[in-house]
Amino acid sequence: MIKIDLHTHSIASPDGGIKPEHYDRALESGQLDCIATTDHNTIDVACSLHDSLGKHIIVGEEITTTNGELIGLFLKRSVAPRQSILATAQAIKAQGGLVYIPHPFETLRKGVSEASLNQIAELVDIVEVHNGRAVFQNRSPQAAAWARMNRKAVAASSDAHGHKGLGGTYTLVAELPTAQTLVKLLKKGRFVTNRPPLRTLLYPKIHRLHKRLSRTR
Repeated sequence: MIKIDLHTHSIASPDGGIKPEHYDRALESGQLDCIATTDHNTIDVACSLHDSLGKHIIVGEEITTTNGELIGLFLKRSVAPRQSILATAQAIKAQGGLVYIPHPFETLRKGVSEASLNQIAELVDIVEVHNGRAVFQNRSPQAAAWARMNRKAVAASSDAHGHKGLGGTYTLVAELPTAQTLVKLLKKGRFVTNRPPLRTLLYPKIHRLHKRLSRTR
């Protein structure tokens, strides 16, 4: 089985800290077999990693919309932030990407509301029903119910912001995915979910602080 993680943040995210060598090490060690790099509003590091590591890296982007956050997977170019959720989903689909819903219904982490999700239901490909950092506000049952009612593929992903967050939460599928096969593979996938170490929950705040301090030096 192939271990895939569809939601991670490299050093390109303001709150991310996974370095290129960490992705390389996670793949080389077999900790994971395929990783989506989904930085906030940029695909620069994701493209660089894809160039060096090939099909084991999915180029993604976690995009800020006016109605919460969406992830685009298998992107060829960055999607501009701060558009409506509908315009953002359409922009992802226009370049052959997949629309992935991260931590839906959460309010602490800019999750998409149910009303907004219903607005783009026809464009949604995958719903994240297990998020590796969903401890203080966990909407997994609600997300799973929406996905089931709307017949959407589901996934478990780490939302890792540091290298120690990799490998704890992921989805097992039968083969390395492509944009054309991922949804079908996920419909027969299995989840691996482990409680994350406390440090991994603090990564976003720690990384934001470090980057802010580095800019003032």
